[in-house]
Amino acid sequence: MADKRQVRKSIRQLQQIKTWQLLVLLLLMMFVAATFLRLNNIGMAERRQAVLAADISTAEPFDSSITQNRLYDLQRYVAAHMNTETGPFYLEGQYRRDAQKIVDEAKQNNSSGININAEAEATCKPRFTVWSPAYVQCFADELAKYPPSPDPVQNINLPSTELYRYSFSAPLWSPDFAGWSVVICIMIIVMIIARLLSLAILRMLLKRHYRGI
Repeated sequence: MADKRQVRKSIRQLQQIKTWQLLVLLLLMMFVAATFLRLNNIGMAERRQAVLAADISTAEPFDSSITQNRLYDLQRYVAAHMNTETGPFYLEGQYRRDAQKIVDEAKQNNSSGININAEAEATCKPRFTVWSPAYVQCFADELAKYPPSPDPVQNINLPSTELYRYSFSAPLWSPDFAGWSVVICIMIIVMIIARLLSLAILRMLLKRHYRGI
């Protein structure tokens, strides 16, 4: 008899908190968590854009340390916040500057034989009004049409684009507002499941008690 009263008391205690109340609280916390996750992603996008803007800056003389500082700031932010994975992006401005430097040096040093660099430039420049990865590729394709020259300055090796590729991965969880709000959501879900299971078990025990009478 005492066991039956204890089971009923436990059921009444569990029923004091309604499942729908927990569901409403869960929905509110999910909205809060989604908001903070979105803010984290926006913060990443702003910092990534700052990197790209510094990379294509037309300021003279160009200061590469600004791009590096923006890049480090982005890396630190992503490492400390969830939902901030950058995906691959390229420093196209730096690639163009480095490729231009290599081509310019080859032009200045080349003084014998057919100027294949000038030939390649004459072919590609009318097709591309500004420097771009497409122009660099066109230049490389034109150079490939000529046999290797005994003059090493004519055998230009353009830098690999992979050297200018960056991609930062975010942690699965971070101890910020977004991370803790996700933890609270998980706790509420666990509470709902535990409450439903506890009620089901207690009612099953109560039914078995009646069968045993």
